[in-house]
Amino acid sequence: MKIWPNRISYLSFLAVMFCLLLPSVLMAGGDGDGSGHHLVSSIGISILAATVLAFLAHFAKQPLLLAYIAAGVVIGPKIGFAFVKSEEDIAVIAEIGLILLLFMIGLEIDMKKLKESGKALILSGVFQFIICVLLGLAFFPLLGFTMGGGNYDLLYLTACCALSSTAIVVKLLYGKFELDTLGGRITLGVLVFQDLWAIIILGVQPNLANPEIGTILFSFVKGGALVAMSLLISKYVLPRLFKSIAKIPELLLVVSLGWCFFICGVAGLLGLSIEMGALIAGISISTFPYNLDVIAKVISLRDFFVTLFFVALGMQVPNPFDDLGVVGVAFIVAAFLILSRFLSVFPVLYSLKQGHRISLLPSINLANLSEFSLVIAAIGFSSGHIGNSTLSIIIFVFVITSVCAPYLIKYNQSIQSSLSGVLSRIGLKDAGGVIETKVEEEGKEIAILGFFRVASSLIRDIQEMDSSENTEDAHLLEKIVVVDFNPNVHSKLDAIGVKAIYGDISHMDTLHHAGIHDAKIVISTIPDTVLVGTDNLKMIKQLQTICPHAKIIVTAESASRALKMYAEGADYVFLPRTLAALHLIPVIRDLLNDREHAAALKKSQVEWLQQREEIIS
Repeated sequence: MKIWPNRISYLSFLAVMFCLLLPSVLMAGGDGDGSGHHLVSSIGISILAATVLAFLAHFAKQPLLLAYIAAGVVIGPKIGFAFVKSEEDIAVIAEIGLILLLFMIGLEIDMKKLKESGKALILSGVFQFIICVLLGLAFFPLLGFTMGGGNYDLLYLTACCALSSTAIVVKLLYGKFELDTLGGRITLGVLVFQDLWAIIILGVQPNLANPEIGTILFSFVKGGALVAMSLLISKYVLPRLFKSIAKIPELLLVVSLGWCFFICGVAGLLGLSIEMGALIAGISISTFPYNLDVIAKVISLRDFFVTLFFVALGMQVPNPFDDLGVVGVAFIVAAFLILSRFLSVFPVLYSLKQGHRISLLPSINLANLSEFSLVIAAIGFSSGHIGNSTLSIIIFVFVITSVCAPYLIKYNQSIQSSLSGVLSRIGLKDAGGVIETKVEEEGKEIAILGFFRVASSLIRDIQEMDSSENTEDAHLLEKIVVVDFNPNVHSKLDAIGVKAIYGDISHMDTLHHAGIHDAKIVISTIPDTVLVGTDNLKMIKQLQTICPHAKIIVTAESASRALKMYAEGADYVFLPRTLAALHLIPVIRDLLNDREHAAALKKSQVEWLQQREEIIS
């Protein structure tokens, strides 16, 4: 009851700030003789509008992409207040967002895991897109869509409606803790295959205006050459380059982005889509150990540019009252899209004896249009392949299905149960199928964030303890995962059986991707004076969000700082100086009272240190 007034106050504050800042931003644009000022003012207006509407969407539990498109509608010249009169003002910057978006999608496609997937995932991933395209080619001509003579509306609408939103589906399934279920994994597998189909679409797109077989085949040859070149460089050159700069996370980000834009440039020189180049660049380094950290660092940069991309897309939405028929067609297309998911996913999985539950849940989860479809449609519109009405229909379908998606996925179990009853009544009996359970992976109970001298000594002592006869404390090393960006440390940890993940712990997204959600204990042994970009107090707040059930151990350098950490929620605060002092007191006492013992103590310490080998000496 107390939080709602706070939300109202916060939104009111945002609205007031928007109204106060908007006139000054508009005035900064000048009267048109300074394109630089126009660009800055257009970006400022776009971000302000996106911020206000994003908060409204968040509280209404709607996808943020809808808010960004709505912001473009509000500030654009076609429906809104024409705060930004020229869509081209942010077109170039928005294209950077598109490149980064596709680079990120490529980074998250793990080809090795794809090969290890089961038959149900592979077959449903391959045939879902094909069946949806065939259904679209049969249905959309009934609505008047055709193809030929430079008109590709039917083809674009069919292909776009065969793709589902990775961003929306993954976020919603993650919130319901269903990503690790069998239904969730099949859903993700289909989304990965859709991304691969999208790569093919992007490869064919530039040649649609000249669709000779030879030209298209030559396009595939050039695409294959680009893929081969990328994979060869990523196999023989990039590993050494990345390893040499891995200790400098900022440089790692710059090199990764440099690689992305280099492949985009090569794609452009070959006459291929630069968006396809971004995807290939991401896929070629997706298996690198630095992958998670690159993703974590690119996310914030991507989000800024992607926001502008979708705002720019919203500016292109025509006024629905100018042509209500377009909106009506969009609702029909949205209904067809939802139906097509059941007709393309359910039969494949049901024929593989997966049962009603596993066959229906992915169908429900995928019943939405992809943001990738907006990308493809935007490229098609800019290339003159489709008209403005088709682009508008695709955007309206995205809005409609994205509004429905949170509710379809939230109640997917109830919907599945109801549909299962209907299917049983018409003769499609539930064969039982596979019992959907969470896929258990080897979880690590102890996460060490950052690896320096204290952590090195800790691992050494645990190693020694594991080799002892105390079976209760044995095998503790197997329960540890280390997150650090030093590749030399990684190789040494791997050699002794400790899992190591490359990542910069100052980024919360890195910790999210590191998979420490189920850890029972999380430890930071690095003091604030050594940490860069974060501190132990800040990490406590982050860890309470990422792994709320874990016990948190952090390091402090003063008693007052330790008290703040305890107040923030730390379970134990490690003060190196106080522990050192407690250890030194008996040593001092022995040295004062027993000179013979002093020599023996020195000898034992020297022998102990000579035998002690640590990862960080």
